[in-house]
Amino acid sequence: MRYSLNRRDFVAAVAATTTGLALDSTVMTNLYADEAAEPLFKISLAQWSLHRMLMAGKLDNLDFPSFTKTEFDINAVEYVNVFFKDKAEDTAYLTELKQRTADIDVTNVLIMVDGEGHLGDPDEAKRNEAVENHHKWVSAAKFLGCHSIRVNAHSEGSYEEQQKLAADGLRALAEFGAQHEIGIIVENHGGLSSNGKWLAGVIETVGLPNCGTLPDFGNFRTGENADGTPEYYDRYQGVAELMPFAKAVSAKSKEFDGQGNEVQTDFARMMKIVLDAGYHGYVGIEWEGEEPSEIQGTLLTRQLLERVRTELAG
Repeated sequence: MRYSLNRRDFVAAVAATTTGLALDSTVMTNLYADEAAEPLFKISLAQWSLHRMLMAGKLDNLDFPSFTKTEFDINAVEYVNVFFKDKAEDTAYLTELKQRTADIDVTNVLIMVDGEGHLGDPDEAKRNEAVENHHKWVSAAKFLGCHSIRVNAHSEGSYEEQQKLAADGLRALAEFGAQHEIGIIVENHGGLSSNGKWLAGVIETVGLPNCGTLPDFGNFRTGENADGTPEYYDRYQGVAELMPFAKAVSAKSKEFDGQGNEVQTDFARMMKIVLDAGYHGYVGIEWEGEEPSEIQGTLLTRQLLERVRTELAG
């Protein structure tokens, strides 16, 4: 049984002691259990949840951390490089961003990196260029206090060829990341990277402790069937296959029903998979729906994660 120490419990404990009554030692030990216990997982906000606001100029990247804390009561953020693409090596800008987060006690978790070339490009020169293009984001992540950058593993060729090429580029980048104590984590993000078995095999081939995954609950479209319909990998199987290597998790949401449940993903089932893998780090909200608004969709996702966390905690 779990106990929480509220004013009533405290007064009762003091009263029992002063009257000479002996409280059960187990009760006394556990009165503070809820206060000291860490949550099953922590919640962060992926910047893409607000991408329409950011792209429309209604929200600036520098204001994203304070907006996240004020609007959603979330104290950890995940950036997307497209919203400060030309600032990776701008020390003054990064210093300002870092100071703003420090001032309000917001944790910088990671940077999602896109548009810097294909780490699994069949052309060796282009693959090496892509690796080098990511270096500046590793340095920026280190400066901001992030633990990782999220990258993609796009390649071309057969299943085995793409696995080999992606592993080659990732290994080179992970070796650089290790010098800065930064993780290189791959999201299931289309194509073969949305095949859980394939991506797990890539990470195993790389074989470096700072190279891992960022399982996304919803990105499991692998291509098209012969009739032109979308081809999907089973999301629950995919997340289960990627979780042994996970250094972050993306709670993708697109649509909610009237009971506050995500329509496409059973969050309780998915979070049990996450927790069963021994993961208790940040779970990043990534709202991608059309309706309701970005703010409401983010709030609904936070509420669902909090409800599931309470249910799984027993």
